[in-house]
Amino acid sequence: MNYYRNRHFARRRPFSKSRPFSKNRQRGVVLFMSLVMLLILTILGLSSVQTTSLQERMSRNARDTNLAFQAAESALRDGEDLIELLTSLALFDNATAGYYRENAPGVVPNWKDVNATAAGNVNWEASSEAACGCMDANLAVTGVASQPRYIVEHVRAVISDADALNLDNIGQDTGSGRTEMFKITTYGQGGSASARVMLQSTYGKRI
Repeated sequence: MNYYRNRHFARRRPFSKSRPFSKNRQRGVVLFMSLVMLLILTILGLSSVQTTSLQERMSRNARDTNLAFQAAESALRDGEDLIELLTSLALFDNATAGYYRENAPGVVPNWKDVNATAAGNVNWEASSEAACGCMDANLAVTGVASQPRYIVEHVRAVISDADALNLDNIGQDTGSGRTEMFKITTYGQGGSASARVMLQSTYGKRI
């Protein structure tokens, strides 16, 4: 009987406890996860800052461009008002104060000679009122790097068909069917000199 018991107990597998999880290993895993989360949050934060900075620059550039456009439009209206005051074309014979005759085909237009320094050419960056035909000080635009400027070019005269067939202008005032055509070119800057807008319009008036 004793022999059987000994054999029976000998076949039983010894009881063993599982090895407890080390506290040092737990702290290492927590530290690693914390570093990963910190890295993710840092990347998200940098991305958010870059996006915000880009949006601010885009918004500032849009405001600058809009301001330059408004300045150029103001000069355009001022040029149209100036044409309405004309009583003759004598001012266009000397190419002074922003009045020009349109150049012949094949010749660089006056409004494209923005960097020229020769007499009679336009220098948009200059502050000379005589060279640029600048706006009157009373019509100054606020918030811009420099005041808008413009030139007026006399293009040609257009005679209506009715006037062309009416010899000696019988039945109407002399020249009433003759329209003088002008080209107005304006240059405006925004809050910074890097924001620039140029506009052109064609305007007709009977003189």
